[in-house]
Amino acid sequence: LPLARAQQEPTFSTDVNVVNLLAGVRTKRGDIVRDLTKDDFVLLENGRPQTIRYFSRESDLPLTIGLMVDTSMSQARVMEAERAASFRFLDHVLRENKDQVFIMAFDLAAFVRQPLTSSRKELDDALSMVDTPTRKELEAGIGDGTSLYDAIVKASNEVMLKQKNRKALILLTDGVDNTSESTLADAVEAALRTETLVYSILFSDPGAYMFGGGHDGRSVLMRISSQTGASFFEVSKKQGIDQIFDAIQDELRSQYSLGFVPDRPVEYPEFRKLQLTTSRKGLIVQTRERYWAHR
Repeated sequence: LPLARAQQEPTFSTDVNVVNLLAGVRTKRGDIVRDLTKDDFVLLENGRPQTIRYFSRESDLPLTIGLMVDTSMSQARVMEAERAASFRFLDHVLRENKDQVFIMAFDLAAFVRQPLTSSRKELDDALSMVDTPTRKELEAGIGDGTSLYDAIVKASNEVMLKQKNRKALILLTDGVDNTSESTLADAVEAALRTETLVYSILFSDPGAYMFGGGHDGRSVLMRISSQTGASFFEVSKKQGIDQIFDAIQDELRSQYSLGFVPDRPVEYPEFRKLQLTTSRKGLIVQTRERYWAHR
């Protein structure tokens, strides 16, 4: 019985030697697979097989979520739909005694509009105030730009770094960045160092870019999400933003939690490559591609 219980209970050890991974598994058709055991997984670090020490299914661990809303002018016409779907998502996802959410808006700069809270009311109040810059602000040079990468770095380093639970950022943006000091690589590495999943929702207004530049963001968002072990979504006629939020919620509730102790001790801080697969044929495993090994 103790062994069975150990298999079911999520274990996120504070021991620096333990590396914790969250993984989602799907069929090729995209259906979530929830019934795997520890023995179904094969884990490699820098190509070397590792022993999975800790394992739990359908992790019920607390969630720390950052809702990241692009408030640049290119989003003006989709802002109302983004806000409405965000209200609904928070209503469904937030367990007030367990989970925490913060809201960050970004245009020329990134601002935390609501610090971490478990209060639905506080989040609703903050979200209702998130909007694109006013004409007056634009005339004053406030808000005209998009600093997506800076926002991810700020959220990772200033909020997620201190958190111990499952961590996810949800980006609502067209993926275009034109004012960040940070690079795309900086953003990905900041998320990886803080063990944060970055879900991307591409929500673009085709009319916002005269030369069709609004779609440049797709490959950027796909890269951020895949490298951090999360999913990329695009709002379309086939899949609306409410459906996408439902899919993210389902994914967050259906993750496997795995822990291992690397067979090679850390001599100096470095990124190490991870490869997680299953012995079952035809399944796709989603997890981060690298982790930051440090003492």
